[in-house]
Amino acid sequence: MDTTDFTLSTTLAASYDDTVARVRELLGDAGFGVLTEIDIRATLKAKLDVDVPAQLILGACRPQLAHRALQVEPRVAALMPCNVVVADAGEGRTRVDVMDPALLATLAPDPELAEVAADGRARLTGMMEALTDQTGATA
Repeated sequence: MDTTDFTLSTTLAASYDDTVARVRELLGDAGFGVLTEIDIRATLKAKLDVDVPAQLILGACRPQLAHRALQVEPRVAALMPCNVVVADAGEGRTRVDVMDPALLATLAPDPELAEVAADGRARLTGMMEALTDQTGATA
């Protein structure tokens, strides 16, 4: 798994459809529900009549963490839910990018918010590791 300044990322040797199903399952195992879904391919086709590879944004939320974060800093709602992106990378590979919750702690420095962010990050990192362990990451 790679970490950028704002995402946790991996590319898997697995089909797009299988990866979407597995990500949904593992998010549930980590205590997250999917509140929103945006099908980028369908949206861009409908609005711009362009063809792009399959890409889905899942808006994931763990209500307990969301509530705690909102109690500390109500404006953090602008960063919710936590986006998980599953994208067809071609040749039987799929890329998964997750917004890194640690970003929250850098935007609104507060020890309690840092705890919430660390909990969310640990859960999502575990989800990404489970995904990689079962399907195999590629370079």
